[in-house]
Amino acid sequence: MDVVIVGAGQAGAAAAAKLRALAPEAGITLLGAEPAAPYQRPPLSKGYLLGEMPLERLMLRAPDFWELQRIDLRTGVEVSAIDREAKAVETSQGRFSYDHLILATGSRPRRWPADRGGDLAGIYPVRALVDVDAMAPEYAEGRHVLILGGGYIGLEAAAVARKKGLRVTLVEAAPRILQRVAAPETSTWFRDLHQARGVAIIEGTGVERLTGAAGRVTGAELADGRHIACDFVILGIGILPETGLAEAAGLMIDNGIATDLRGRTSDPAIWAIGDCASFPTVAGRIRLESVPHAIDMGDCVAADLAGQGADYQPKPWFWSDQYEVKLQIAGLNTGYDRVIVRDAPPARSHWYYQGGRLLAVDAMNDPRAFMIARRLIEAGRSADPALVADPATDLKTLM
Repeated sequence: MDVVIVGAGQAGAAAAAKLRALAPEAGITLLGAEPAAPYQRPPLSKGYLLGEMPLERLMLRAPDFWELQRIDLRTGVEVSAIDREAKAVETSQGRFSYDHLILATGSRPRRWPADRGGDLAGIYPVRALVDVDAMAPEYAEGRHVLILGGGYIGLEAAAVARKKGLRVTLVEAAPRILQRVAAPETSTWFRDLHQARGVAIIEGTGVERLTGAAGRVTGAELADGRHIACDFVILGIGILPETGLAEAAGLMIDNGIATDLRGRTSDPAIWAIGDCASFPTVAGRIRLESVPHAIDMGDCVAADLAGQGADYQPKPWFWSDQYEVKLQIAGLNTGYDRVIVRDAPPARSHWYYQGGRLLAVDAMNDPRAFMIARRLIEAGRSADPALVADPATDLKTLM
Protein backbone atom coordinates (compact mmCIF):
# COMPACT_ATOMS: atom_id res chain seq x y z
CA MET A 1 0.00 0.00 0.00
CA ASP A 2 1.49 3.32 -1.12
CA VAL A 3 0.07 6.42 0.56
CA VAL A 4 0.86 9.98 -0.50
CA ILE A 5 0.00 12.81 1.90
CA VAL A 6 -0.20 16.32 0.46
CA GLY A 7 0.43 18.83 3.23
CA ALA A 8 3.02 18.49 6.01
CA GLY A 9 1.28 20.51 8.69
CA GLN A 10 -0.18 19.18 11.93
CA ALA A 11 -2.81 16.99 10.24
CA GLY A 12 -0.51 15.53 7.59
CA ALA A 13 2.25 14.82 10.09
CA ALA A 14 -0.20 13.16 12.49
CA ALA A 15 -1.63 10.96 9.75
CA ALA A 16 1.83 9.87 8.60
CA ALA A 17 3.00 8.96 12.11
CA LYS A 18 -0.19 7.12 12.99
CA LEU A 19 -0.26 5.23 9.71
CA ARG A 20 3.30 4.05 10.22
CA ALA A 21 2.36 2.73 13.67
CA LEU A 22 -0.68 0.88 12.30
CA ALA A 23 0.70 -0.23 8.93
CA PRO A 24 4.43 -1.05 9.30
CA GLU A 25 4.84 -2.10 5.66
CA ALA A 26 3.03 0.82 4.01
CA GLY A 27 4.91 3.17 1.75
CA ILE A 28 4.35 6.70 3.06
CA THR A 29 5.31 9.90 1.25
CA LEU A 30 4.69 13.23 2.97
CA LEU A 31 4.82 16.30 0.71
CA GLY A 32 5.19 19.74 2.29
CA ALA A 33 5.12 23.05 0.42
CA GLU A 34 7.22 24.84 3.04
CA PRO A 35 11.00 24.34 3.22
CA ALA A 36 10.84 23.44 6.93
CA ALA A 37 10.00 20.05 8.40
CA PRO A 38 6.56 19.81 10.06
CA TYR A 39 6.25 22.34 12.89
CA GLN A 40 3.74 23.79 15.36
CA ARG A 41 1.88 26.87 14.17
CA PRO A 42 0.24 28.21 17.37
CA PRO A 43 3.52 29.32 19.05
CA LEU A 44 4.65 31.20 15.92
CA SER A 45 2.91 34.45 16.81
CA LYS A 46 3.50 34.05 20.55
CA GLY A 47 6.52 32.26 22.03
CA TYR A 48 8.52 32.16 18.81
CA LEU A 49 7.98 35.83 17.95
CA LEU A 50 8.73 36.83 21.55
CA GLY A 51 12.01 34.94 21.36
CA GLU A 52 10.93 32.53 24.10
CA MET A 53 10.76 29.46 21.85
CA PRO A 54 13.64 28.67 19.47
CA LEU A 55 13.02 27.19 16.03
CA GLU A 56 14.04 23.68 17.05
CA ARG A 57 11.32 23.59 19.70
CA LEU A 58 8.70 24.36 17.04
CA MET A 59 9.42 21.08 15.27
CA LEU A 60 6.76 18.41 15.73
CA ARG A 61 9.32 15.61 15.68
CA ALA A 62 13.03 15.11 16.18
CA PRO A 63 15.03 15.68 12.97
CA ASP A 64 15.72 11.97 12.46
CA PHE A 65 12.14 10.81 13.16
CA TRP A 66 11.01 10.76 9.56
CA GLU A 67 13.94 8.70 8.31
CA LEU A 68 13.78 6.29 11.25
CA GLN A 69 10.07 5.76 10.62
CA ARG A 70 10.67 5.24 6.89
CA ILE A 71 8.44 8.18 6.01
CA ASP A 72 9.64 9.87 2.84
CA LEU A 73 9.37 13.52 3.87
CA ARG A 74 9.77 15.94 0.95
CA THR A 75 9.83 19.65 1.80
CA GLY A 76 9.61 22.62 -0.56
CA VAL A 77 7.34 20.66 -2.89
CA GLU A 78 4.61 22.38 -4.88
CA VAL A 79 1.80 20.01 -5.90
CA SER A 80 0.24 21.20 -9.14
CA ALA A 81 -2.35 18.56 -10.02
CA ILE A 82 -3.99 15.28 -9.11
CA ASP A 83 -4.38 12.70 -11.87
CA ARG A 84 -7.24 10.68 -10.42
CA GLU A 85 -7.38 8.20 -13.31
CA ALA A 86 -3.69 7.35 -13.06
CA LYS A 87 -3.63 7.74 -9.27
CA ALA A 88 -0.72 10.15 -9.23
CA VAL A 89 0.12 13.70 -8.18
CA GLU A 90 2.17 16.10 -10.26
CA THR A 91 4.71 18.13 -8.29
CA SER A 92 7.75 20.35 -8.61
CA GLN A 93 9.82 17.27 -7.70
CA GLY A 94 8.23 14.93 -10.19
CA ARG A 95 5.30 12.56 -10.26
CA PHE A 96 4.26 10.49 -7.24
CA SER A 97 1.93 7.50 -7.66
CA TYR A 98 -0.43 6.41 -4.92
CA ASP A 99 -2.87 3.72 -3.91
CA HIS A 100 -4.39 6.13 -1.42
CA LEU A 101 -4.07 9.93 -1.30
CA ILE A 102 -4.61 12.10 1.79
CA LEU A 103 -5.18 15.82 1.29
CA ALA A 104 -4.00 17.84 4.29
CA THR A 105 -3.68 21.11 2.43
CA GLY A 106 -4.78 23.24 5.38
CA SER A 107 -5.92 26.82 4.95
CA ARG A 108 -4.62 30.17 3.78
CA PRO A 109 -5.03 33.60 5.35
CA ARG A 110 -7.34 36.11 3.76
CA ARG A 111 -5.33 38.85 2.05
CA TRP A 112 -6.14 42.52 1.86
CA PRO A 113 -7.32 43.46 -1.68
CA ALA A 114 -4.56 44.88 -3.87
CA ASP A 115 -6.85 47.64 -5.19
CA ARG A 116 -7.33 48.85 -1.59
CA GLY A 117 -3.67 49.01 -0.67
CA GLY A 118 -2.98 45.33 -0.20
CA ASP A 119 0.01 45.42 -2.55
CA LEU A 120 2.00 47.73 -0.25
CA ALA A 121 5.02 46.49 1.69
CA GLY A 122 4.74 46.19 5.47
CA ILE A 123 1.49 44.15 5.51
CA TYR A 124 1.74 40.74 7.16
CA PRO A 125 -0.56 37.73 7.57
CA VAL A 126 0.06 35.42 10.52
CA ARG A 127 0.08 31.86 9.28
CA ALA A 128 3.47 30.38 8.42
CA LEU A 129 7.06 30.50 9.62
CA VAL A 130 7.99 32.72 6.69
CA ASP A 131 5.30 35.25 7.70
CA VAL A 132 6.54 35.57 11.27
CA ASP A 133 10.21 35.68 10.27
CA ALA A 134 9.38 38.48 7.82
CA MET A 135 7.53 40.61 10.39
CA ALA A 136 9.94 40.06 13.30
CA PRO A 137 12.22 43.03 12.42
CA GLU A 138 9.17 45.33 12.61
CA TYR A 139 8.80 44.75 16.34
CA ALA A 140 10.84 47.66 17.66
CA GLU A 141 9.73 49.36 20.86
CA GLY A 142 7.68 52.50 20.29
CA ARG A 143 6.55 51.68 16.76
CA HIS A 144 2.85 51.62 15.92
CA VAL A 145 1.20 48.49 14.55
CA LEU A 146 -2.29 48.46 13.09
CA ILE A 147 -4.08 45.12 13.42
CA LEU A 148 -7.04 44.40 11.16
CA GLY A 149 -9.43 41.90 12.70
CA GLY A 150 -10.58 41.29 16.26
CA GLY A 151 -10.62 37.49 16.29
CA TYR A 152 -8.20 35.37 18.29
CA ILE A 153 -5.33 35.84 15.81
CA GLY A 154 -5.65 39.61 15.98
CA LEU A 155 -5.93 39.66 19.76
CA GLU A 156 -2.93 37.36 20.20
CA ALA A 157 -0.91 39.60 17.88
CA ALA A 158 -1.97 42.63 19.93
CA ALA A 159 -0.84 40.98 23.17
CA VAL A 160 2.60 40.13 21.75
CA ALA A 161 3.04 43.64 20.33
CA ARG A 162 2.22 45.26 23.67
CA LYS A 163 4.60 42.93 25.51
CA LYS A 164 7.33 44.08 23.12
CA GLY A 165 6.56 47.73 23.78
CA LEU A 166 4.72 48.66 20.58
CA ARG A 167 1.74 50.96 20.30
CA VAL A 168 -1.26 48.98 19.07
CA THR A 169 -4.49 49.93 17.32
CA LEU A 170 -6.90 47.11 16.49
CA VAL A 171 -9.80 47.67 14.08
CA GLU A 172 -12.77 45.30 13.90
CA ALA A 173 -15.49 45.89 11.31
CA ALA A 174 -18.11 43.93 13.26
CA PRO A 175 -19.90 45.57 16.21
CA ARG A 176 -17.65 43.76 18.67
CA ILE A 177 -14.44 41.77 18.78
CA LEU A 178 -14.83 37.97 18.73
CA GLN A 179 -18.38 38.37 17.42
CA ARG A 180 -18.15 35.33 15.13
CA VAL A 181 -16.84 32.94 17.76
CA ALA A 182 -17.91 34.09 21.23
CA ALA A 183 -20.70 35.56 23.32
CA PRO A 184 -20.84 39.26 24.22
CA GLU A 185 -19.69 38.35 27.74
CA THR A 186 -16.43 36.93 26.39
CA SER A 187 -15.98 39.86 23.99
CA THR A 188 -16.39 42.33 26.84
CA TRP A 189 -13.95 40.46 29.07
CA PHE A 190 -11.21 40.44 26.44
CA ARG A 191 -11.89 44.01 25.34
CA ASP A 192 -11.37 45.14 28.94
CA LEU A 193 -8.21 43.04 29.19
CA HIS A 194 -6.63 44.59 26.09
CA GLN A 195 -7.70 48.14 26.81
CA ALA A 196 -6.20 47.86 30.28
CA ARG A 197 -2.92 46.94 28.58
CA GLY A 198 -3.06 50.02 26.35
CA VAL A 199 -4.50 48.58 23.13
CA ALA A 200 -6.73 51.02 21.24
CA ILE A 201 -9.73 49.04 19.98
CA ILE A 202 -12.06 50.39 17.30
CA GLU A 203 -15.20 48.31 16.74
CA GLY A 204 -18.04 48.63 14.25
CA THR A 205 -15.90 50.46 11.71
CA GLY A 206 -14.36 48.99 8.60
CA VAL A 207 -11.18 49.97 6.80
CA GLU A 208 -11.75 51.56 3.41
CA ARG A 209 -8.16 51.31 2.25
CA LEU A 210 -4.59 51.09 3.40
CA THR A 211 -2.48 54.08 2.46
CA GLY A 212 1.21 54.29 1.74
CA ALA A 213 4.23 56.18 0.53
CA ALA A 214 7.13 54.95 -1.60
CA GLY A 215 5.45 51.56 -1.89
CA ARG A 216 5.12 50.95 1.86
CA VAL A 217 2.06 51.10 4.10
CA THR A 218 1.83 54.19 6.29
CA GLY A 219 -1.75 54.10 7.54
CA ALA A 220 -5.39 53.32 6.96
CA GLU A 221 -8.51 55.23 6.01
CA LEU A 222 -11.51 54.08 8.06
CA ALA A 223 -15.10 53.98 6.85
CA ASP A 224 -16.02 56.78 9.26
CA GLY A 225 -13.47 59.13 7.67
CA ARG A 226 -10.70 58.80 10.24
CA HIS A 227 -7.11 58.18 9.20
CA ILE A 228 -4.78 56.12 11.40
CA ALA A 229 -1.05 56.37 10.84
CA CYS A 230 1.02 53.24 11.47
CA ASP A 231 4.41 51.68 10.85
CA PHE A 232 3.13 48.27 9.73
CA VAL A 233 -0.05 46.20 9.49
CA ILE A 234 -0.97 42.71 10.69
CA LEU A 235 -3.88 40.92 9.04
CA GLY A 236 -6.18 38.85 11.24
CA ILE A 237 -9.20 38.82 8.96
CA GLY A 238 -9.73 35.07 8.79
CA ILE A 239 -8.64 32.05 6.82
CA LEU A 240 -10.00 30.06 3.89
CA PRO A 241 -9.75 26.29 3.33
CA GLU A 242 -7.14 25.40 0.74
CA THR A 243 -9.33 23.54 -1.77
CA GLY A 244 -7.89 24.57 -5.14
CA LEU A 245 -6.09 21.29 -5.82
CA ALA A 246 -9.14 19.23 -4.90
CA GLU A 247 -11.52 21.44 -6.86
CA ALA A 248 -9.36 21.23 -10.00
CA ALA A 249 -9.43 17.45 -9.65
CA GLY A 250 -13.24 17.45 -9.57
CA LEU A 251 -13.71 16.47 -5.94
CA MET A 252 -16.88 17.60 -4.15
CA ILE A 253 -16.43 20.94 -2.37
CA ASP A 254 -18.78 22.11 0.37
CA ASN A 255 -17.30 24.54 2.89
CA GLY A 256 -14.01 22.80 2.26
CA ILE A 257 -13.25 19.42 0.73
CA ALA A 258 -16.38 17.39 1.50
CA THR A 259 -15.77 14.12 3.34
CA ASP A 260 -17.80 11.49 5.12
CA LEU A 261 -17.30 10.60 8.78
CA ARG A 262 -14.16 8.65 7.97
CA GLY A 263 -12.53 11.44 5.99
CA ARG A 264 -13.31 9.90 2.60
CA THR A 265 -13.92 12.32 -0.27
CA SER A 266 -16.08 11.81 -3.35
CA ASP A 267 -13.17 9.79 -4.83
CA PRO A 268 -12.82 6.44 -2.99
CA ALA A 269 -9.02 6.63 -3.22
CA ILE A 270 -8.76 10.11 -1.68
CA TRP A 271 -9.20 11.32 1.91
CA ALA A 272 -9.08 14.86 3.36
CA ILE A 273 -8.21 15.97 6.88
CA GLY A 274 -7.72 19.07 9.02
CA ASP A 275 -8.58 22.67 8.16
CA CYS A 276 -9.30 21.91 4.50
CA ALA A 277 -11.95 19.24 5.17
CA SER A 278 -15.62 19.49 6.04
CA PHE A 279 -17.58 16.60 7.51
CA PRO A 280 -21.21 15.88 8.44
CA THR A 281 -22.63 16.33 11.95
CA VAL A 282 -26.14 16.41 13.37
CA ALA A 283 -25.89 20.21 13.14
CA GLY A 284 -24.89 20.12 9.47
CA ARG A 285 -21.59 20.01 7.62
CA ILE A 286 -18.79 21.81 9.47
CA ARG A 287 -15.07 22.50 9.41
CA LEU A 288 -12.92 22.74 12.52
CA GLU A 289 -9.74 24.80 12.70
CA SER A 290 -7.67 23.56 15.61
CA VAL A 291 -4.61 21.48 16.43
CA PRO A 292 -6.53 18.77 18.36
CA HIS A 293 -8.93 18.32 15.46
CA ALA A 294 -6.07 18.06 12.95
CA ILE A 295 -4.43 15.33 15.02
CA ASP A 296 -7.64 13.42 15.73
CA MET A 297 -8.83 13.48 12.11
CA GLY A 298 -5.38 12.45 10.90
CA ASP A 299 -5.45 9.52 13.31
CA CYS A 300 -8.97 8.60 12.17
CA VAL A 301 -8.01 8.44 8.49
CA ALA A 302 -4.82 6.51 9.24
CA ALA A 303 -6.87 3.94 11.11
CA ASP A 304 -9.31 3.69 8.21
CA LEU A 305 -6.49 3.05 5.76
CA ALA A 306 -5.06 0.40 8.07
CA GLY A 307 -8.37 -1.46 8.18
CA GLN A 308 -9.23 -0.33 11.71
CA GLY A 309 -11.62 2.43 10.74
CA ALA A 310 -14.40 3.96 12.79
CA ASP A 311 -16.51 7.07 12.28
CA TYR A 312 -14.85 10.29 13.37
CA GLN A 313 -16.15 11.59 16.69
CA PRO A 314 -15.08 15.25 16.93
CA LYS A 315 -14.25 16.53 20.40
CA PRO A 316 -13.79 20.24 19.75
CA TRP A 317 -11.46 22.16 22.00
CA PHE A 318 -9.28 25.19 21.39
CA TRP A 319 -7.01 27.58 23.25
CA SER A 320 -5.59 31.08 23.05
CA ASP A 321 -2.78 32.74 25.04
CA GLN A 322 -2.98 36.49 25.62
CA TYR A 323 -0.73 38.23 28.17
CA GLU A 324 -0.96 36.13 31.34
CA VAL A 325 -4.37 34.73 30.35
CA LYS A 326 -4.90 31.22 29.00
CA LEU A 327 -8.29 30.87 27.35
CA GLN A 328 -9.48 27.29 26.93
CA ILE A 329 -12.62 26.52 24.94
CA ALA A 330 -14.51 23.22 24.92
CA GLY A 331 -17.40 22.39 22.62
CA LEU A 332 -19.15 24.44 19.93
CA ASN A 333 -21.45 27.27 21.00
CA THR A 334 -23.57 27.30 17.82
CA GLY A 335 -27.24 27.74 18.74
CA TYR A 336 -26.76 28.88 22.34
CA ASP A 337 -29.58 30.92 23.88
CA ARG A 338 -28.03 31.90 27.20
CA VAL A 339 -24.65 32.25 28.86
CA ILE A 340 -23.99 31.44 32.50
CA VAL A 341 -21.11 33.42 33.99
CA ARG A 342 -19.03 31.78 36.71
CA ASP A 343 -16.85 34.43 38.35
CA ALA A 344 -14.37 33.11 40.90
CA PRO A 345 -11.39 35.48 40.65
CA PRO A 346 -8.80 35.11 39.34
CA ALA A 347 -10.65 32.44 37.34
CA ARG A 348 -13.70 33.08 35.18
CA SER A 349 -15.73 30.94 32.79
CA HIS A 350 -18.69 31.42 30.47
CA TRP A 351 -20.96 28.40 29.99
CA TYR A 352 -23.12 28.24 26.84
CA TYR A 353 -26.53 26.58 27.02
CA GLN A 354 -29.29 25.79 24.56
CA GLY A 355 -32.29 25.27 26.75
CA GLY A 356 -30.99 22.96 29.43
CA ARG A 357 -28.21 21.48 27.30
CA LEU A 358 -24.60 22.50 27.85
CA LEU A 359 -22.94 23.27 24.51
CA ALA A 360 -19.59 24.90 25.25
CA VAL A 361 -17.46 26.80 27.74
CA ASP A 362 -14.96 29.66 27.53
CA ALA A 363 -12.59 29.30 30.51
CA MET A 364 -10.19 32.13 31.33
CA ASN A 365 -7.40 30.95 33.64
CA ASP A 366 -9.82 28.27 34.83
CA PRO A 367 -8.47 24.86 33.80
CA ARG A 368 -10.81 23.05 36.19
CA ALA A 369 -13.91 24.57 34.60
CA PHE A 370 -12.52 23.69 31.18
CA MET A 371 -11.84 20.05 32.06
CA ILE A 372 -15.16 19.49 33.83
CA ALA A 373 -17.18 21.12 31.05
CA ARG A 374 -15.25 19.24 28.39
CA ARG A 375 -15.96 15.89 30.06
CA LEU A 376 -19.63 16.74 30.44
CA ILE A 377 -19.97 17.82 26.81
CA GLU A 378 -18.16 14.76 25.47
CA ALA A 379 -20.38 12.53 27.60
CA GLY A 380 -23.52 14.28 26.35
CA ARG A 381 -24.34 15.51 29.85
CA SER A 382 -25.14 18.95 31.26
CA ALA A 383 -24.87 20.76 34.57
CA ASP A 384 -27.41 22.73 36.56
CA PRO A 385 -26.86 26.38 35.53
CA ALA A 386 -27.57 27.59 39.07
CA LEU A 387 -24.80 25.40 40.45
CA VAL A 388 -22.43 26.51 37.70
CA ALA A 389 -23.06 30.18 38.48
CA ASP A 390 -22.40 29.73 42.20
CA PRO A 391 -18.64 30.20 42.81
CA ALA A 392 -19.01 28.16 46.01
CA THR A 393 -19.92 25.05 43.99
CA ASP A 394 -17.17 22.45 43.81
CA LEU A 395 -17.14 21.79 40.06
CA LYS A 396 -16.17 18.16 40.62
CA THR A 397 -19.63 17.53 42.04
CA LEU A 398 -21.10 18.37 38.62
CA MET A 399 -19.68 15.11 37.30
